[in-house]
Order: sequence, then structure tokens, then C-alpha cells
Amino acid sequence: MKKRQEAKLDEASVKNFGDYEVIVPKHNLRTYVHKVDGPDDGFGGIDPEAIERAEAALAQLAAEFDGWMEKEVERLVTARDAAAAHGLTAENRTALFSAAHDIKGEATTFGYPLASRAAESLTALLLGIEDAKLLPWPLVSQHVDAIRAIVREEAKGEDHPVALELVEKLVLLSTETLVDVTGVPPLSP
Repeated sequence: MKKRQEAKLDEASVKNFGDYEVIVPKHNLRTYVHKVDGPDDGFGGIDPEAIERAEAALAQLAAEFDGWMEKEVERLVTARDAAAAHGLTAENRTALFSAAHDIKGEATTFGYPLASRAAESLTALLLGIEDAKLLPWPLVSQHVDAIRAIVREEAKGEDHPVALELVEKLVLLSTETLVDVTGVPPLSP
């Protein structure tokens, strides 16, 4: 029975959930992480070599991060431009929100935490103000331009003074706008 269970772990599978699918990878990470025998080693019982291998793999991918980030920013700019040209329809709003939400989740991993904060502020605006007529389009557009500038100028980390000041101003303006329009601030500034 145990061999049959192990064989299932080595096979990729696809689970359908109506309008989306989840691909379960071929390998389970637990097969690559080994418990360390003996007293507590400060690593919580995880093989430090496994951590080093994972960090090395991440370092190899890091060279591609900037390219991925540029593609995400391009998608955000395209969504903003479509909404500006054709109005903030439900479809355009969804595309803009999706692009901003993806950047919010990925930018820190790609080395752009300030772009992530700007994207978080943008998603808060898009979620918080449902009526397109009340959504301050210049502020939305400024968020997109700020994210694009942060990535273009490679303002990595959290200590780039111009990018930090820009993001802090955008977050402040978004918070004030949400309070003015809805009466409540975003859940996380």
C-alpha cells in the first residue's frame, strides 16, 4: 500500500473546480527536505543543505525577476490605458485590479517592495470605491505611473528616497480619498 501512495506523489494531477483548474505538481517538497537527527540544531529539524539548495535555485531565478516584473507592469499600463480610452467598464476594472493585485503579491519577491505597496494602495482604491464616477482617475493613473517608474528606475528595496516618498504620498492620498468617499479607510494602508 505504501508504494502505491508514493507513486501517487510522483504523478502530477489536475483538479477541476468549475471555472478554474489546480495543477498539483509532480513532486512533493517533503521528498526533498529531510529531518535532521539529533538535538535541536536551530533550523527546526530541517536539513540546512536543503535550504541552501532552495536559496541557490531562487538565486538562479532572480536574474529573470526584472523581466517578469516588466511584463507585469506592461500588463498594468495596458489595463490602465484601456480603461482610460474606453471607460472603467466592469471588464476594464477587473483587468486593472487583477494586474495591480498580481504586482502587489509578486513585487516584493521580485525585489520591488515599494511597487508592491503602491499596487496595494491601488487595489484598495479599486475595491473601496465601487462607483466609477467617484473613483479619482488621476490618482489611479498616478499609482500606475509610480509603479512603472519604480520598476524602470530599478528602485529596489525599501530605502530608495524618491520612490519611498512617492509611495507614502500615494498611500496617504488613497487613504484620505477612501475616507472621504466611503467614510472608512482601507483595511491596510
